[in-house]
Amino acid sequence: MLRIGVGSKNPAKVQAVRSAFEKIGYEVEIIGLNVPSGVSDQPFSDEETIRGAINRATAVMAYAKEHTNVGALDYAVGLEGGVVETPFGFFLCNWGAVVNADGEIGIGGGQRVQLPQIIVDGLQKGKELGDIIDPIAGKDDVRKKEGTIGILTNSQITRSQMFTDVVVCSFARFLHPELY
Repeated sequence: MLRIGVGSKNPAKVQAVRSAFEKIGYEVEIIGLNVPSGVSDQPFSDEETIRGAINRATAVMAYAKEHTNVGALDYAVGLEGGVVETPFGFFLCNWGAVVNADGEIGIGGGQRVQLPQIIVDGLQKGKELGDIIDPIAGKDDVRKKEGTIGILTNSQITRSQMFTDVVVCSFARFLHPELY
């Protein structure tokens, strides 16, 4: 059984990590820890979003090594959502990082969906995506449930499903270490 640390206690992210490792074929014990991303609350580029995912993964691994009550981890996962501006509009972006006990890092990205102008307007006023989508959706804590991607796709793709794919992509370097 693998022991996996996740840089969040967000249920959508924790479930995504569990689903990803089970999909790959592992039995897992998941430990969720709230750790800082080290980036802005609303990342606005792929680079910043990737950096947040890496920071979360490495912070979880470091925390586990320093705190014996957590115990040794086989892998730590950081997941970060952000927004990226392109010539074609603003898009939701999602990135993940998986780090092993030796400090090797795998990175993977997820689906993108174009954001409607009402969301872009709120983002440009300095609001976080989660604070914008809740009143639009008429729901609370969308970020802990289906996510913005779930609202925009009528739950055809949920935040947890999207992050499951991100984790699988992030883990590719550990499935094929000879290629990396």
